[in-house]
Amino acid sequence: MNQSPAFKSFFIGGFECADHINRHGIRVNLLQETQHDSRVMEDYQLLQDLEIFTVREGICWSVVEKAPGIYDFSEVLRRIKAAQHFGIQQIWDVIHFGYPDGLFPTHPLFAERFENLCRAFARFFKEHSTDTLYIVPVNEISFLSWLSGENRGTVPFSVNNGWDIKYHLCKAAIRGIHALKEEDPACRIVLVEPLVKIHNSGGCADEIFIRNEYQFEAMDMIAGRMCPELGGDESFLELLGFNYYWNCQWKGDAESLCWPDPENKRTALHELLISAYQRYKKPIFLSETGHFGDGRVDWLEEITNECFKARQLGVDFHGICIYPVTDRPDWDNLSSYSQCGLFDLDMFGNRIPETAYIHSLQKLQKRLTTCSAY
Repeated sequence: MNQSPAFKSFFIGGFECADHINRHGIRVNLLQETQHDSRVMEDYQLLQDLEIFTVREGICWSVVEKAPGIYDFSEVLRRIKAAQHFGIQQIWDVIHFGYPDGLFPTHPLFAERFENLCRAFARFFKEHSTDTLYIVPVNEISFLSWLSGENRGTVPFSVNNGWDIKYHLCKAAIRGIHALKEEDPACRIVLVEPLVKIHNSGGCADEIFIRNEYQFEAMDMIAGRMCPELGGDESFLELLGFNYYWNCQWKGDAESLCWPDPENKRTALHELLISAYQRYKKPIFLSETGHFGDGRVDWLEEITNECFKARQLGVDFHGICIYPVTDRPDWDNLSSYSQCGLFDLDMFGNRIPETAYIHSLQKLQKRLTTCSAY
């Protein structure tokens, strides 16, 4: 199946850019914790050496808006210039879980503040780059709605409020997309949501079906398929990203299905990708995936094979984002690292290559060139 690539490389590198307030009331800034903000030239050199030329980044709203309507994109500009130096294509998240102090999705000024931010960033980007702006208005609306509206993981630390959070995040995203398109009609809107499968553990099949539908509500609202009063439109579905990890399949309420999966209890990833593609008929990619420890190699090889299979079966599929490039700390315990990157970090922030993981990536890249999978 011949498809024009959406990205400069099939394998994409993702840099952790969460900037939310964690469940201890502490502001998280993973750009700073991993030193990506100050070591971006080094990080992009490492990616160039690995022939990865597309990355996911985030602007960190809590950092760039110094006061309502007052923006400082100077740190973002350093990353834009680094990308220009190395020929790296960037995909920018506007919200990656964090907002400025005192702001949250159901705040009466949230959508207006977000729309203004999107407009300001689009103007700034046009002033400093001739590249096409690839932009994610809100990363993982479904997950963020659950984290902040059901699980008290970040502001407003609510329970039984997930739908309301989701509705207002979608409202803001739609206003932001309108602003982005007014300022830069050529920008590419990228929507990113989790890809999950809830398996029936003996309950009502209709209830399980409804719960599986929750993951698509944000894209449906942005497309105007749900809650048309928000002003969504099908044209806003340009590039669709789906985040997928080992714990994205579970039984009933909580029990994650094991991986590896010798008993084949999990639904194959290529089947989930086909289902998502058939729902929207838009170009898709895996916008986050990865594992930790020794499982990184087997996970990447399995996931890549599944993505190739989906592509062979007709899915308009464009890439796999390895997330993260550099190891990351736990949001709620910043001293605990996960050993999940292409490069682990020592106590000084030095990038330590995870050799087996990198060799696996390089082997898969060679497959791309020999089997014309991309």
